[in-house]
Amino acid sequence: MTINIKKCTLEDSRKLQEISYETFNETFKHQNSPENMNVYLERAFNLKQLEKELSNISSQFFFVYFDNVVAGYLKVNTNDAQSEEMGAESLEIERIYIKKKFQKHGLGKYLLNKAMEIAMERNKKKIWLGVWEKNENAIAFYKKLGFVQTGAHSFYMGDERQMDFIMTKTLI
Repeated sequence: MTINIKKCTLEDSRKLQEISYETFNETFKHQNSPENMNVYLERAFNLKQLEKELSNISSQFFFVYFDNVVAGYLKVNTNDAQSEEMGAESLEIERIYIKKKFQKHGLGKYLLNKAMEIAMERNKKKIWLGVWEKNENAIAFYKKLGFVQTGAHSFYMGDERQMDFIMTKTLI
């Protein structure tokens, strides 16, 4: 069992699109209407949007490989790329997704540690993320790793307004 991380580039946009669709569907399809899922997937993961995000110097994407197979990915944001105004001392984990068949192998924690490493390299004082209030497994995972709920914000899945908890971890 080998685990590796690779920073994504513009050349990875199609592979990033594929894993984004797959992991988002696996995670949320059973709790949302097909119409709202399709609207969100097309808006968030079309190639033009992903290429724009990959080109933003305040955002970084990383693939995690499990035995040389792409198993998931991480997206982190700083500065004005953060989805909420959290200040210059914060790093946002916007996306952290692992394919279902690769879950329970420590890959989520591995990616979270990568995000903390980036935050510390950039002298950030805290990391934060938004997690759907109904995603109980993810909430429990983040709490176990020291995150606490510090707020909430709206998230739109198609035309449906949902609530994301904002969870924060202070770095030492």
